[in-house]
Amino acid sequence: MCYYNRLIVPESRAFSIGDLSLALPELSPSVFAMQSGFEYGNWPIIRLSEHVAKPEVVSAHWEFLAPWLKNRTAVEANRQKYTTLNAVGENLLSSNLYKEAAIHRRCLVPSSGFYEWRHVKLEGAKKETAIPYFIYLPDQPVFYMAGIWQEWTDRDTGEHLVSFAIVTTAANTLMSSVHNKKKRMPLILPDQLALEWIRPKLQPERIRELTAYQLESDKLKAYSIQKDFRQVLNPVEPAEFEGLPTL
Repeated sequence: MCYYNRLIVPESRAFSIGDLSLALPELSPSVFAMQSGFEYGNWPIIRLSEHVAKPEVVSAHWEFLAPWLKNRTAVEANRQKYTTLNAVGENLLSSNLYKEAAIHRRCLVPSSGFYEWRHVKLEGAKKETAIPYFIYLPDQPVFYMAGIWQEWTDRDTGEHLVSFAIVTTAANTLMSSVHNKKKRMPLILPDQLALEWIRPKLQPERIRELTAYQLESDKLKAYSIQKDFRQVLNPVEPAEFEGLPTL
């Protein structure tokens, strides 16, 4: 879930989290109209480590890369077995892959909305169909998903990356209706909790509490979009489907 994300960068090229303003690196494009995690491309993340005085925005590889993966060949082989675009929040501190990052390397993933599929049987249909939805916060043009990050180096070529995964949590009422198969959603944090999430030396118990946070359904809006939204000019254009039950 949450394998498709959208980000509209403000003209100021700055992200605001409460009273904090952070500039987007010049190397990043001004508009991330829509990106699939399975493109394994770059996305801006906001991080604050013990060695950095204030939060910074960096361009990061969307896919959490384990330090024991020696090279790109190992990365490709790992993709055939596991997807590390997302990390299950409830399992962060018990996972051999994610635990150290959850304790020491948490980040924020800015978003203007994300895409998910609702599986429904349309009126008169014999089989279920997957209807794509766009989900966003109408009162917040850019909001923040919790993430974890990991540095990775290809031992053959010396290529160095900052990689990340989006943290997920149990779906709220709205997202349970949209993502009605797995009933998951990204861990979306309001500004105060977002800043706390990236604070160094956060205690494990507090990390567990934050991963259980569930954004209220009334803060989110969701509507159906075209099935081929990945190929059209406007990937958030609404679309109606005959016989589609309301959420």
